[in-house]
Amino acid sequence: MSVLILADERDPSADAMVCAFQERDTVVHRVDTAWFPGQLSVSAELTGGKWSGQLRTPYRTIDLDGITAAWFRSPKAYTFPNAMTAAERGFANLEAKYGLGGVLTSLPVLWINHPARLADAAYKPVQLALAQRCGLRVADTMITNDPMSVRQFAGRGTTVTKVLGSNSIVESGGRKLAYTRVLDAADLADLSGIETTTHLFQRWVSKSHEARIVVVGDKLTAVAIHTDSATGYVDWRTDYDNLRYELIEPPGDVATGVRRLMNDLGVVYGALDFVIGPEGWSFLEVNAGGQYGWLEDVVGAPITDQLADLLAKGTT
Repeated sequence: MSVLILADERDPSADAMVCAFQERDTVVHRVDTAWFPGQLSVSAELTGGKWSGQLRTPYRTIDLDGITAAWFRSPKAYTFPNAMTAAERGFANLEAKYGLGGVLTSLPVLWINHPARLADAAYKPVQLALAQRCGLRVADTMITNDPMSVRQFAGRGTTVTKVLGSNSIVESGGRKLAYTRVLDAADLADLSGIETTTHLFQRWVSKSHEARIVVVGDKLTAVAIHTDSATGYVDWRTDYDNLRYELIEPPGDVATGVRRLMNDLGVVYGALDFVIGPEGWSFLEVNAGGQYGWLEDVVGAPITDQLADLLAKGTT
């Protein structure tokens, strides 16, 4: 029995997880897919409806049959030789994705979380619709690339805009970040560029503070996030230095809705964000690969231990 960690080789949360497994005398293998093919190879054969074989690194051989659980913790992309052309790298990347990736994702083990479920859960429109059907409160939302629709929606109440995918762009050697922001008159007067892609617009929800619920299996850890700064009030990610945290208990109906949502998304782990205000708890989003390390540090929540206990049990 062993646990496979698929993670960036420079990941403090993965470091802590390795230590947690060592304390439990659980065999753990840590692999970064960026090592393929230079420092990682695979040999697998199909027998009896499952793939058997080995992963090999310069330091160890990992028996695929011995893996009972896998933690998919944002490993890096495959790295191919610079001597290859762009077309060759693109071809090799697809072959590796469907070859090595296919073998790994076919393993009948406990996944936190399975890459296919992660990919499905990343669609914010899916999250929002499912959350509402699961009984969670969701603010009025519009997705559009039509300027007139934006103005009509914003005309019915204060509106924020936020990204549907990653909030960062790496360009000219620098990183640009896009945070949630409230639309003002100047934004609505000049919506040039809106038509080039879809955007998410949502009704502003009155709030006293926000919360993140970290779900590990059937365990929920809720942390209230408070701020006194103007920018942090709109999006707390803009001002980490002025945030205050406290462990709280979510209302029963929210906890029930969260568990239903996780079940419908088919994920075991997730970090869910909520606005808390006069109307109660309003769901914002779920990140099935979301960060938890800094919350664990500031409030002392045993999230690493929860994950380690679940992974150590494994399943087939």
